[in-house]
Amino acid sequence: MNEVRSSIDPIQDLSAKLTSGNEQVKLQVISELVSYGEAGCKQLIDFLLQRRSTQVETTYLDGKAYQVLLKSEVPEILQMLQTHFPTGILAIESEAGVDYEPLQKLLALQDFEAADKLTNQKMCAAAGSAAVERGWLYFTDIDRIPATDLKSIDNLWLVYSEGKFGYSVQRKIWLGLGKKWEKLWLQIGWKRDGSFTRYPGGFIWDIAAPKGHLPLSNQIRGNKAISAIFAHRAWQ
Repeated sequence: MNEVRSSIDPIQDLSAKLTSGNEQVKLQVISELVSYGEAGCKQLIDFLLQRRSTQVETTYLDGKAYQVLLKSEVPEILQMLQTHFPTGILAIESEAGVDYEPLQKLLALQDFEAADKLTNQKMCAAAGSAAVERGWLYFTDIDRIPATDLKSIDNLWLVYSEGKFGYSVQRKIWLGLGKKWEKLWLQIGWKRDGSFTRYPGGFIWDIAAPKGHLPLSNQIRGNKAISAIFAHRAWQ
């Protein structure tokens, strides 16, 4: 009897913290639960389904739970994910008719380098045919991106990066630095020792990167494009 209690109580205790702890505690609990195998993973599935049923806003807590479940390699759990969340944890909207599911898949897998490249392509697609043909965004293209699409892209990055990456994160840092571009480049790791970080090898393509490090904008062409992103109506 004692052996049964010892195998169940830790999971129950951790599950309770998912509803009562602060966000940092919840992130830690999510990582711990998956270490209990299928039983812990099922608790995370229940956590995700309960949040969805109560229409709680999807945040990086959901993203983290989904990511660790994807990595669990438990066949039954992977099947449950496919059943309940076939395209990912986020329902993504697009006024421009852009398919963001491939971007969601890359970010869920934390393939940040590939996701960054695809983000540029999706931003161009949302901006229109001229940007698609060019293959990169001119600053005047930015305003053509619907607010819904820019927020969808930003939310994907936020949800699957534990809240560390996204245009809104970069913008908040920039505002906090008094809109000083040089300070921003340094803080988010886009400039070192007086020179812009070299692409791609100089950038950090994992969750250990500085807050705001991703997604990239081509700062070599100046700050007009990212300035237009930060001024976009999506943040109003």
